[in-house]
Amino acid sequence: MPAPSALVLEFPAMLHGHLGAIRRDVRAQGKAWAREYLKTGGFTQPKRMIQVPPGGLLLMHSGAEFDINPHERWRPHLLHGVFPSMNDGVPDEASSLMEEAFETFCLSTPWGALDHAVAPLPLRSAHRMARRLAALLRFWDVLRLPRYAYRVADTHHTLDELIAYLYRETMDAWCPGGPASVREHLTLMVERMARATREDCLEALLRLIPILVKMDTGLRHREQLSDPRVLRERLLALPTADFDDVSSGNKYTVATQLSAWDRALARRDRPPHD
Repeated sequence: MPAPSALVLEFPAMLHGHLGAIRRDVRAQGKAWAREYLKTGGFTQPKRMIQVPPGGLLLMHSGAEFDINPHERWRPHLLHGVFPSMNDGVPDEASSLMEEAFETFCLSTPWGALDHAVAPLPLRSAHRMARRLAALLRFWDVLRLPRYAYRVADTHHTLDELIAYLYRETMDAWCPGGPASVREHLTLMVERMARATREDCLEALLRLIPILVKMDTGLRHREQLSDPRVLRERLLALPTADFDDVSSGNKYTVATQLSAWDRALARRDRPPHD
């Protein structure tokens, strides 16, 4: 492993600046990537890459935007803005293949691996998330250099703190009693997710969901949504694509499914109209 002083982290220059300028540059890069994909079938890094200084602050969520007065900042959360212009630039029938190729390209870069771990797009299946998080682990040392802002005002996380915030419950569900080190715990989870069967995913979800139910005070049918028998039946009844999307235990995806079940139970409880 290189000494910390030898590590250099570079991100696309388009992700640094004022909000409006970044959005324009990201849209333009999306168009450029679409043209490149149609010509070569692949992608290359933007021409302008600049160093993220050690200790530099990366805003990883729109909820971290708390500036009263505009400031130039690193805003990696705006990277997803490339997709509308990319999709507009290729035929509809080529979009899905392009998106797969783009994800593969992104996972070969530290900035892309970070994005796909912090803000993963559907489907968030166990095998797909294992691939994304494995990419993050490959760049772990260099991604430890900056600080991260995510949702909470004036809270700057280390990489370990950010990943613990996003994945602690998921890591505990996949690897109960796992290592104290976030990196080691994540590594163990990735290994298990990569080879997981449907039953393995189901068991991890049955450990995770009661924890999420306790955390979500807005749920009205908490007892039913914590019952292992009821949960198993509901999970097994999900269409394949829906089960795949929750199978990794991404807590935001699972929370969305819990809310849908909660609303369905509320409709069932509602007395019929005369």
